[in-house]
Amino acid sequence: MCAMKINIYYGGRGIVDDPALVATKKLIEVFDDLNVSVSEYRLYDMKGQISSLVSSLKEADGIVLAYTVEWWGYGSFLPQFLDAVWLYGDKEAISRIYMCPVVMSTTYGERKAESELREAWEMLGGKTCEGICGYITNTLSFEGNEQYLNAIERCAENMYRVIGHKTVVLPKSALEITKKVQIAHSVNITPKESEILSKFADDEKYRETKKDDLRKLAEQFRDRMQKDSQGSDTLYLDDLKSHFRPQPSLKASYVIEIGRSAPLHIRIDGRRLDCGYGNIEDPDVSITADRNFMPSIISGKTTFQQSFMGGQIKSRGDFKLLRALDAVFIFE
Repeated sequence: MCAMKINIYYGGRGIVDDPALVATKKLIEVFDDLNVSVSEYRLYDMKGQISSLVSSLKEADGIVLAYTVEWWGYGSFLPQFLDAVWLYGDKEAISRIYMCPVVMSTTYGERKAESELREAWEMLGGKTCEGICGYITNTLSFEGNEQYLNAIERCAENMYRVIGHKTVVLPKSALEITKKVQIAHSVNITPKESEILSKFADDEKYRETKKDDLRKLAEQFRDRMQKDSQGSDTLYLDDLKSHFRPQPSLKASYVIEIGRSAPLHIRIDGRRLDCGYGNIEDPDVSITADRNFMPSIISGKTTFQQSFMGGQIKSRGDFKLLRALDAVFIFE
């Protein structure tokens, strides 16, 4: 008997305190315990391949569509993925796939977004099962709440049972609307042709032929940035070293993009500090900011955590390590 196959498609921006990521992490843990084969796709890392991801649905028994509502409705990369499924998806295969929605909210509207996600999948011809929906104001509290984690565990177990028993789902009117809408399409394509078209839509070589002028402009801009940065390779480094307060238990690496030709990197290993300009492999935390960020930090006008909470910077990685920067660099 083949193992059950579940795909998880995360459509958010990948920020470190996204509660949808906490939920999908717990789902994966439970599915692993149930001997379910799980593949996770983070759409923000696959922006140029979203259309070709449609082919990954073919072998799935169930899927999870995960997102956190940041201001209104489900957005970011999920609509792009569902559009590709509508255009290139094998409707016969989709009709056998159960979808579990995971919709969190840090503002308002999680119920509406979950309902819209269900309707979208049903219009595609798929089946839906019980999902996860909640309003989360503090991700750390959410991650440490055993009752919430148990609720997610029950949802994963329910999805496992529904797929395992091939639970019958009553017909939905949305499916009839879909059939009528599809009649209007004059071009009928086979599932194999759909897969080929989806790959063509993400053909990097084809798109590159349309981007030559933009690439040349980018190269010119980069050369100018490199010339502007000559002679300033020590900018901010002396300030970081002079305000460094060692934390013996801290070991972490950071990359900070601040609009220069090379990013600022920081490595901390207890009492040892290494900082400079250039890329490093697999940093624990990646930060994107503008040119005013470091002057504001060094002058004591703001902190790393305040900048993140206020939206002045974007960060990816371990949120606890991001907060630790305010303990090792004291600017007053």
